[in-house]
Order: sequence, then C-alpha cells, then structure tokens
Amino acid sequence: MPFSHTPSVTQFRLTDDKAGPYGIAAGPDGALWLTLVHRGSVARLTLDGAFEEYPLDAADCRPTVIAAGPDGALWFTRFQDHRIGRVTTDGEVTSFPLPTADGGPYGITSGPDGAMWFTETTGDRIGRITLDGEVTEFALPVAGGFPSAITTGPDGALWFTLNGANAVGRIAVDGDTAVHPLPTDAAGPVGIAADGHAVWFTEILAGQIGRIAPDGRITEFPLPDRSAKPHAIVAVAEGECWFTEWGAGRMGRITETGDITEHALPDPSSEPHGITVGPDGALWSALETGGVARVERSLP
Repeated sequence: MPFSHTPSVTQFRLTDDKAGPYGIAAGPDGALWLTLVHRGSVARLTLDGAFEEYPLDAADCRPTVIAAGPDGALWFTRFQDHRIGRVTTDGEVTSFPLPTADGGPYGITSGPDGAMWFTETTGDRIGRITLDGEVTEFALPVAGGFPSAITTGPDGALWFTLNGANAVGRIAVDGDTAVHPLPTDAAGPVGIAADGHAVWFTEILAGQIGRIAPDGRITEFPLPDRSAKPHAIVAVAEGECWFTEWGAGRMGRITETGDITEHALPDPSSEPHGITVGPDGALWSALETGGVARVERSLP
C-alpha cells in the first residue's frame, strides 16, 4: 500500500514556554517520557493526556536526551552538571557522575551489550554506563569534535555525529573508533538513527539528511528548505525515517530513495527537537516552546 501523504497533525501544550521540552522517548509503560531542559525535570505523558513532572535534584542540570534502557527504566543525559540520570516508570530518579569533569553529556542510547552509551560533547569522548552505574570513557581521535547524538547501528557498533568535526563516527564495544568526514563542508550533523540496514543523520547547518552505510559510503539528501535546521531523527522502518525541522516548525519523512515529505505544525515557531515513535505508532516530537506534536503515520 502507498503511504498517505496527508496524515493528521496535532499539537498539545503541556507546560509553560520556560520549561523547555527537549528529549522524548517511548517508555515500556505505554507512555511518553520527556526531558524539560530549562526546568530540570523529566516528565511522563500518557496517550490520554495525563502529564506528570518529576523534578531532579538540581534545577539547572539541563536534562537533554532521553532513551529507554534494557532494564525497563528511562536513562537521560544531564548536560550542565555532567551526570547520567535514570528514572523508573513510577518516577524514582537517580543519577551517576562522570569520572571526568566537564564532559557535557548529550546523546544517549541503549547499546548492543546491555549497557547505555552516551556522548560527551565538550570532552570529545564516548561513554558507556552499566545498569548499576559503572562508567567507562573512550577518548576520540579528534579535538573539538563535539560528539552529539548516538545510536546502535546495524553492524552492532555505536554510531554518532561529530558536529564540530563535520563527520560521523563509529565506535565498537571494545572502543575501536573510526571517523567518516562528510562530503558537505560545515554540514553540522546532529541527530542520528539506524533503520536496521544503514544509519541516518541530520545536517542542521546544510539543511540535509544524510545516510551512511556500514562500510562508510555516504549519501546526502538536500531538503526543499535548506534553512529548516533538521535536528533529531528516528527510524520507523527499514528505508523510512522521520525528522524534526527545528528552524521551520515542521516534521518530515524521508525514504531510502530520497523522497521527502514535510508536515507543518500548527505553530511554525514551536521549535520541535526530539522525535520518537509513540506507543500508538504515531510520530511524537518535543516542542521547546512547551508542548508536544503528534503526526499520525496512516495508511489508506
């Protein structure tokens, strides 16, 4: 069946515009979990609209990206105070400091080895944290690389964007690292996701979506609006990803052939950041202006 190009787009306000919903992930409890980067909280949103905040122990810790862990909890980065946080589905919050100061953790994902992996933007490191809080750090072979988002690739390694180095990196679970420069200068890669066959990433400065095969071959797809600032990306199926356009108030879809469809949100200044596939099969995005957006991925 062909994909419907006129899905339902809705937007919901959850809190004031000073809270800053940023990261979003589907939890194992059938709810959506968000980070409120400016308020120092994480929050739970059910599909029927129930919304509950869980304040963290430091209001200025800047919780950023959040991901479901293999232990049934949600794990998130605390960019400002250099810690990794964990919240259970009943709201119990703990956190773990990084061994090295001033790492600036940002992206986080569940790894292929039963641990969580994360980036350290200001430390040029990739980190690994076990479910009991033991942290290992791996230095990257680039200076000022600003590693950003991270995902588990189809090859069993971790793939990450290097925003400052204009590259995509790969690290095996044993720490072996490779760096793949992008064809476009000053592309500014940020978000990253794997579809089971390849790894996809956003280029926020160039206004493009990139795709890298496990062997390092890179293809880039320019967006119709090169100033849209694509930010986060999520894989829905092999050869199909959805992404946020932070600078244009849109959510977009791209296929492996480069077919791009964009969907405007009701508020063009809503600043969509994180994106996830919800428990209802729809695409959900965290809006930094205080809400979430939902795009129904419908088939005729």
